Amino acid sequence: MTKKWLKAAGIRAVKTMAQSAVAMIGTAALLDEVNWINVVSASILAGVLSLLTSTAGLPEVEE
Repeated sequence: MTKKWLKAAGIRAVKTMAQSAVAMIGTAALLDEVNWINVVSASILAGVLSLLTSTAGLPEVEE
């Protein structure tokens, strides 16, 4: 793994985590109903899955 790959995969993972969090928060009718533990848990899982998916290759990183 190169430094360029780590940076690209990290950026992708952070974006995926943010998208996951926004989607989960958006499904709650009121902010009081948001289960923050579930939001954080799902966001971390999404980030890990993004990193694992990135091992197959990233188009922004030339081989």
